[in-house]
Amino acid sequence: MKKLSLLPLVMIGFVFVLSGCGNAAKKSQDKKAADVVYPSDVIPFMDKFKILLGDGTYQDDLIQYEKKDFFYVSNDGETNWVVYKTPNSGVTSRTSSNTRTELGQKEHWTPETGGKLTGSCKVMHVSTSGDARVAASYSVVVGQIHSDEGHENEPCKIFYKKFPGHTKGSVFWNYEINTEGDNSKRWDYSTAVWGYDMSVVGSSPTSYPEEPKDGIELGEEFFYEINVHEGIMYLTFISEGHDTVQFTKDLLKSSFANVSDIPEQTRKMFVPIGRDGIEREKAYAGEIQYFKQGAYNQTNGKSPEANMVWSTGADIYGGDIAKQYANGDYAEVWFREATVGAGVPAGQD
Repeated sequence: MKKLSLLPLVMIGFVFVLSGCGNAAKKSQDKKAADVVYPSDVIPFMDKFKILLGDGTYQDDLIQYEKKDFFYVSNDGETNWVVYKTPNSGVTSRTSSNTRTELGQKEHWTPETGGKLTGSCKVMHVSTSGDARVAASYSVVVGQIHSDEGHENEPCKIFYKKFPGHTKGSVFWNYEINTEGDNSKRWDYSTAVWGYDMSVVGSSPTSYPEEPKDGIELGEEFFYEINVHEGIMYLTFISEGHDTVQFTKDLLKSSFANVSDIPEQTRKMFVPIGRDGIEREKAYAGEIQYFKQGAYNQTNGKSPEANMVWSTGADIYGGDIAKQYANGDYAEVWFREATVGAGVPAGQD
């Protein structure tokens, strides 16, 4: 009887095994991909934005996009949140010295046509290093309107700031004048929501003011709405356990068009650094605007002696992002809900 070789059968079996392993691996990869939750799965409006990350990465298409350590989803045990994280020093935009992991709205508009941005967020971390005398230290901007022509100034920036050692921080918003003439003379006017406005600072690099009694803690959720309708900006701030606060600001007619209009807060903060300009009478009328949202870190490594409002003197470890993260020199903001759309009359959803 002719002896049969078992080699072909063994090889066939081996091929089947390999094929089965390949299919199993592919299924595992497919399952892993299906299990990933992207920021665009949590907040569906991501198709209306692009992003700049704290390492200088730009991305225009945010559908099913994430980047570890900068822009991703985290779950707090109950809810998925979109995380925006950025160091004190990295690569940023041409108009700023501060890093950001921040969305930029693709559609632009004027104050006359308007727009609306909302966000439900909680700030999880701000830099723990900086100079307490500098107004911008230990702070992050979580939402803003940015002009895209003229001086490219910002009619609204929403800040969170917390001094080291304090449990509660402050939420405030700033209006930057649309300067008449030389834009190096521009300044912000800051208004408290909960806690302090920007002008409350320490008396030395490491001494802090009294903790705000009505402040917001790290990890405490709050909601904001920026609604611009027919040239008027309406701001609403809501947080459980705190008073709801609302503001109205005309973006078509300046409140700061004369030297006599410069407020005392500005004379205290900005005039000493040469910022004593006035605003054009029409403020931001007719200028193209867009919304931004995320974590725009206001803490940087620049010398406070150069600018006691914006140069915070924080630790940056030569720009090494991993070392900054490890040592608490970063900002991190989580959003669970956000919307963007057309502006509406005040009081109308």
